[in-house]
Amino acid sequence: MQRRKLAALVAGAALALAPCTSAWSADTFPSKPLRLIVGFAPGGGADALTRIIAEGLSKQLGQQVVVENRPGADGVLAAQAVSAANPDGYTLLMGTNTAMVAAPTLRPKPPYDPFKAFTPISSAGQFSMFLVVPSSLPAKSVNELLALVAAKPGDYNSASSNSASELAMLQLLGEQRKVVNARYKGDMQAMTDLLGGQIHMMFTTGTLAPNFVKEGRIRALVTLQPQRSALLPDVPTGSELGLGKLTITPWAGFFGPPGLPKAITDKLSQELQNTLKRPEVHAQLVQQGFEGYGMSPAKFAEFFRTQYDAFGATVREHNVKFD
Repeated sequence: MQRRKLAALVAGAALALAPCTSAWSADTFPSKPLRLIVGFAPGGGADALTRIIAEGLSKQLGQQVVVENRPGADGVLAAQAVSAANPDGYTLLMGTNTAMVAAPTLRPKPPYDPFKAFTPISSAGQFSMFLVVPSSLPAKSVNELLALVAAKPGDYNSASSNSASELAMLQLLGEQRKVVNARYKGDMQAMTDLLGGQIHMMFTTGTLAPNFVKEGRIRALVTLQPQRSALLPDVPTGSELGLGKLTITPWAGFFGPPGLPKAITDKLSQELQNTLKRPEVHAQLVQQGFEGYGMSPAKFAEFFRTQYDAFGATVREHNVKFD
């Protein structure tokens, strides 16, 4: 009888303490530095904006946020590192179309189910993206570029460092125009080869394009944004040029490991949303050609599913095959 009473007292005490323990862990989070993993090399658009947001988040949380680059395998290496991490909120992923949509959609054997392997936390926003060519290429418009490619199929190449830019190029060129694409781990390496004349065209972010355009080293022919970019206001949109087939939206968002507690997820989401509203963060992101905006975990999960489904539909519509 005494043993049963003792067991009941212990069980009751555990139940009474459980809510307090949960609240305590959420209220005191974070108590050590966070890791924010990005699947692209230093110097590119994704890396630049990740570092801007990490600095702002560090001020917001009062804890250091360390950016860790794990380029390669279309962002899968970075994503898998976060998916396998302890779900305590201290390891986060800056996820983009490439790892979160393209890899599980296009690979014959998907590396993970993105809806089971991660916890959506908040959106980060949307990249600007421009189609650029070296100034040495005799094409001053999209139509002139397409005419060059059509006249000499196989003589021109393109570059990409993410699935959004690669799929946008395929949409632009269509099935009848053969252009060999070279994949890079980051935009900076691809831009270096484009400036050197080894690459003839690429879709790149607003992080790199504006300065080189203003220096006259490259030309920007069209933007994937729905409106003209303030960074390059003379560059037309796809809709202005009648290129309704350009439907890709390059976005980024924050994910945690599966099983991330709701209290921690909600806190991180709110702090990330507040970070994106900080004036210094907003101003720096604008300079990178990035439209930053946050979402609640529920809204971001809905957005993510919509983008995933739309990407898959585009791939099927255009019968896209990635090697």
